Amino acid sequence: MSKLFRGFRALPIRARLSLLVAAAVAFAVAAVSVTCWFIVQGKLYEQLEGDLTRASSMRMPAQLQSALANCTDTPSYAGNVFRNYSQVVQEDGTVCLLEGSSSEVKVTDADREAIESGDTQKVYFRNGTTADGTDVRVLTRPLTTVTRDGEAGPKLGLVVAMPLKSTQDTLNDLALILLLVSGIGVVGAGAAGLAVARAGLRPVDKLTEAVEHVARTEDLSVRIPVSEDAEDEVARLSRSFNSMTSALASSHELQQQLIADAGHELRTPLTSLRTNIELLTRSEETGRPIPPADRKALLASVKAQMTELAALIGDLQELSRSEGQRGERVQVIALEDTIESALRRARLRGPELTITADLRPWYVRAEPSALERAIVNILDNAVKFSPEGGTVEVRLADGVLTVRDHGPGIPTEELPHVFDRFWRSPDARALPGSGLGLSIVARTVHQAGGEVALSPAEGGGTVATVRLPGAPVPPPEAP
Repeated sequence: MSKLFRGFRALPIRARLSLLVAAAVAFAVAAVSVTCWFIVQGKLYEQLEGDLTRASSMRMPAQLQSALANCTDTPSYAGNVFRNYSQVVQEDGTVCLLEGSSSEVKVTDADREAIESGDTQKVYFRNGTTADGTDVRVLTRPLTTVTRDGEAGPKLGLVVAMPLKSTQDTLNDLALILLLVSGIGVVGAGAAGLAVARAGLRPVDKLTEAVEHVARTEDLSVRIPVSEDAEDEVARLSRSFNSMTSALASSHELQQQLIADAGHELRTPLTSLRTNIELLTRSEETGRPIPPADRKALLASVKAQMTELAALIGDLQELSRSEGQRGERVQVIALEDTIESALRRARLRGPELTITADLRPWYVRAEPSALERAIVNILDNAVKFSPEGGTVEVRLADGVLTVRDHGPGIPTEELPHVFDRFWRSPDARALPGSGLGLSIVARTVHQAGGEVALSPAEGGGTVATVRLPGAPVPPPEAP
């Protein structure tokens, strides 16, 4: 059975659907055919029994007395008789054929038990055979006899029968017809099942071809046409596939763009770094020392470019992390503590600035390290663009973090681009940075369910606003 089941599962879906439909129809047709056959058999037997009952009730006392006279001394009988296969059976089993009976019906124990019961109000039916081998339907009716003295005589039984050949021929013909109809029904059901399976699986075939095409060519522009009003499972699967390929194509495009932008951004510091190192190497090889001031400037430039490369690589690693890696580290954190940690780092980078902070308690669900990095990036921008001796104002209230600097500000036409990857303002391209800081801020805040925006501040400078969902008190711990 297990081999048969495994073999069935190895068949194509079309073949399996066709076999299942054929099997279901075969079962239904077989059940209906068998039920029909038994109902017809019952009706035909009921008709025969009615004829036997009517025939056994015909009053023919003279013929019955003639038959009994040849078999017994019983003087009289009160009862009825039948003309075809008809006989009287005595209590000891002796058979007395009635006039016109063509053959003797074989007596069984069931007939004797019916005669012994003596219940003349009942008749008993069974299938039997005659002495010449004819199949018959038999009726046995107990009879009453009386002696000349008016006393009860011996128990007798009237046995009458009708041939079953006509009934059996009808049932055999019916069985043959039902068998043929069942066979045609099963074959037709199999063909219909195959046609339905082909029609129903045609969208699946298209989906399979599309998947195979994508796997073979990596062409993510493939789309499966789906009717707008279709809501079945195949339509939903097709829409899901189209959404998946669209997301993959978008991700692949962003990946390619990230690689291209990263290559472009890496080229500048690498070129400058290579140039400086070549100058130092050539000085050593030619024996012509570089003036100490120039050498110190070259080494400082090499160090700054290496620091810029390290920051750029870190930003790229942050952007390349998957959503699953982030989701595993999400936890409830105190936002004010994260801001305090970021402020300590910002004060080290801008010791000449005054950084004020007004922080109220607020708890959010986020990845601690990613959120701190995002806040550090915001503060770094404020420090970078603040004039020497300037002030940076940091405030957290009701889940809204604002960082306000007093720098030159951002032109209105540049505000839509500040969160794009590798985008840098023309006025800031001479300053260190990769153009990924605010992009990382936007991604981290959105993943935490919040919003971030930059806007011009009154009196000059820029205000960075971050809104994060949360609560002023920590949620209760799960049991």
